[in-house]
Amino acid sequence: MSVDPTDDSALFESLVARHQDRLYRVAYRMAGSHDEAQDLLQDALVEAYQAFHHFRRGTYFDKWIYKIMSHTFIDGTRVKKRLRFESLDDPVAGDETGSAREIPDSESDPSVRMMREELAEPVQDALNALPPEFRLILILADVEEMSYEEISEMIGCPIGTVRSRLHRARAQMRACLIKSKYRDFN
Repeated sequence: MSVDPTDDSALFESLVARHQDRLYRVAYRMAGSHDEAQDLLQDALVEAYQAFHHFRRGTYFDKWIYKIMSHTFIDGTRVKKRLRFESLDDPVAGDETGSAREIPDSESDPSVRMMREELAEPVQDALNALPPEFRLILILADVEEMSYEEISEMIGCPIGTVRSRLHRARAQMRACLIKSKYRDFN
């Protein structure tokens, strides 16, 4: 019995289309910006497509993608820690004119403005301040409403660790929101 790869492609596309909004929402909350969320989601979907033959039909596709996305996010966070940053005020290397780098105006993008209005900025800032492992568990538990068992299975750690990280994430989130004068979380 041979497997038709076009059937897999069509199934994958239909599953992605069905879960696209939730997947993007989780990616946005993990990454903290529209561009990084799109990159994270795209990287996770490429990985998922390449590994789609491992997906067990009849199981939860979105949870399978979340697991891939969480690993992609954490791996990306580790890489970012090793990145070297350059000042935007320094001249561009190899440019004899000595001109500084230009910074694109993200405020002119309507989708960026809409996302900022739709997703409360203080909450996203507090999420961004959390360590990646805490942020992921908080998003999965409180935004995506997954059970401790589902999260434990997805990220591959004991339920006690999930509970502990979630408790600490919520406490850090609350402290950050209070510190930022977002008093509704008292």
